[in-house]
Amino acid sequence: MAHVAALVPARNEAARIGDTVRALRSVPDVGEVIVIDDASTDDTGARATEAGAAVLRLAARRGKGGALLAGLAKTDADMLVFIDGDLGPTAGIARRLLEPILTGTADMAIAAPSPTGPSGFGLVESLSRLGIRALTGRQLARPLSGQRALHRDVLARAKIAPRFGAETALTIDALRAGFRVVEIPLDFEHARTGRSLDGFAHRARQGTDVLLVLASRLRPRAARP
Repeated sequence: MAHVAALVPARNEAARIGDTVRALRSVPDVGEVIVIDDASTDDTGARATEAGAAVLRLAARRGKGGALLAGLAKTDADMLVFIDGDLGPTAGIARRLLEPILTGTADMAIAAPSPTGPSGFGLVESLSRLGIRALTGRQLARPLSGQRALHRDVLARAKIAPRFGAETALTIDALRAGFRVVEIPLDFEHARTGRSLDGFAHRARQGTDVLLVLASRLRPRAARP
């Protein structure tokens, strides 16, 4: 029987993390739920523990990519689900995400939600989409979706980049290595960054991280003879 672990990076998600954990624990194939508390200043860790998760508390903030890497070091599961801490009850999409991995029809599955509004403006997602297409030839609908299921073998050749570059790097590396990557139309709810100073700052950080990933994966042109 496959060993499946759900890794949940979370920072200051006390209001939603309990529902997220409970939804994941209701998925039959998920054997363990690990919440990586990314140096939260609220009760995220306590609420996750109460809901039944194993909690890894990071003393200093590492960002999403760093949190995922810390969680990976705490499990030997051969199949993994990455779920954001703010999904609440909709984290149950993990059941559908896991299906192609468990049946062996894909190596990585990405939840591709329907477009729902202007809160993310689409600029960073478009940057990631264009970069992935230029580097791999593959067009993805929602390349920044953090809700993913994958076989651990993928991580032997696909790197989780720091902070908000995690999804873009993982997608490019997996496709270049020949792994089967699929998108599944799945809707979920999460806290959105809006048209506030914090929202603009978040998008700026995310865009910078995606640019750094794309630059790091550019293959140098062969020298002319």
